[in-house]
Amino acid sequence: MRTIAYRSARRLIAALPVLLGVLVFTFVLMRMLPGDPAVFFASGPSSGEAEIEAMRVKLGLDRSVPEQLLLYLGDVVTGDFGTSMTTGRPVLDDLSERLPASLELTILALILALGTALPLGILAALMPGSMVDHAVRIVCTAGVAMPTFVSGLLLIFVFYYLLGWSPDPTGRIDVFLIAPPEVTGFLLIDSLIAGDGEVFMAALGQLLLPAITMALFVLAPLARMTRASMLAALGGDFVRTARALGLPAWKVVNVYALRNAILPVLTTTGIMFSTMLGANVLVEKVFSWPGVGSYTLDALLASDYAPVQGFVLLMAGIFVIVNLLVDLAYGIADPRVAIE
Repeated sequence: MRTIAYRSARRLIAALPVLLGVLVFTFVLMRMLPGDPAVFFASGPSSGEAEIEAMRVKLGLDRSVPEQLLLYLGDVVTGDFGTSMTTGRPVLDDLSERLPASLELTILALILALGTALPLGILAALMPGSMVDHAVRIVCTAGVAMPTFVSGLLLIFVFYYLLGWSPDPTGRIDVFLIAPPEVTGFLLIDSLIAGDGEVFMAALGQLLLPAITMALFVLAPLARMTRASMLAALGGDFVRTARALGLPAWKVVNVYALRNAILPVLTTTGIMFSTMLGANVLVEKVFSWPGVGSYTLDALLASDYAPVQGFVLLMAGIFVIVNLLVDLAYGIADPRVAIE
């Protein structure tokens, strides 16, 4: 256990230069974008050059870019990600408030995707070239080809407008319900802690359509990776030996083949989780979901630098942590694999 903790700490320390590079690149890129934030935030019926210049001084844009970068790095080290000019609040507070909404959506979407992709991939691998295999390929192709905002709008049109099964897609909870006391920030968990079944069902109803939309986005790579890994595992000598010994088919598939095929699926799952969390901005906009993606897009359109830089750093940190967890999961799935 001590060795695992030591190796994990080494990986986190090794990731610090990566996070620094991401931070510097994002900072410089934001300064290269067209538009002047001072003009945007000082806009008004009586705004003139003096007001714009005062706003530029307030934002620190009167300094050179290297000087701005050094000041920003110093603030980040102390945990200060700056203040959003759009909301008037510290960026860290905004991200902390909105991150649970994005995490709840992403985790449920990933659970739905894995619960669908794994059986589909296994079935396709067990019956290669069959109608089931071709059907899985069609589903995967459709999932890759259709953008998330299109599938989201189609789901809203069918299940909300035509059938009336889904609640109004405008946020995490019905406006007529009172949210439970915040413990984790996850409405489903907080409502269970509070023992409020009505809020739980309402929150789950609001969550299903955006989660299904995101699940369709990652279903294809997960199913295809599962199919390819299972095909390779089923062709191994250990599987042929297990079948020759007369072991039950379910045991050969689930214990021998799937366990050996799960490592590439774990890698893909980690990559997909990080991608979903950072790329769910379209889903959040379509469903008016108050997550970090929609918050960052609003800041980007307003040339509000601090929230965008904080968001990118947050996503980079989560990506590093997810990769570390995937490496640890390797050792659990297959003890032969060294964590390093």
